[in-house]
Amino acid sequence: MLSSVRKFFEQYIAPPGERDEPLPEHSLQLATAALLIEMMRMDETVVADERQVVRDILDKRFSLSGSEIERLMALAEEAAAGQADYYQFTSLINKHFPRAQRVKLIEHLWQVAYADGQLDKHEEHLVRKLAELLHVPHSAFIAAKHRAME
Repeated sequence: MLSSVRKFFEQYIAPPGERDEPLPEHSLQLATAALLIEMMRMDETVVADERQVVRDILDKRFSLSGSEIERLMALAEEAAAGQADYYQFTSLINKHFPRAQRVKLIEHLWQVAYADGQLDKHEEHLVRKLAELLHVPHSAFIAAKHRAME
């Protein structure tokens, strides 16, 4: 990710091993939000429907403030296409989210991917890559895809 996105998350997510206290739930929510936003911009064409799906997920599922949601959305729009390091986020999620929550995240990623009515090959690749990094079994990956399509 570009440095502006990385700096934003470093304010809330300290690298593993640099924390003495347990990781706050808020940090996990921000890590999840980062992946949703990456999915939104994966096909290089961000449409209003995709933005709305991400906002709805962030609003309904997490306790992010309106200003945090807006900041995340603005950073995603500023970010240029490039290689992203998802390990920072997936390692936090793997460590602190049970399997059911990781599968739900994959379902949310599919919802964002399908929000514009078509599935781009880059979007599908990202969901597959993240499912692998999140240790989501293929059967759960496919089930999440079908739920998102409904």
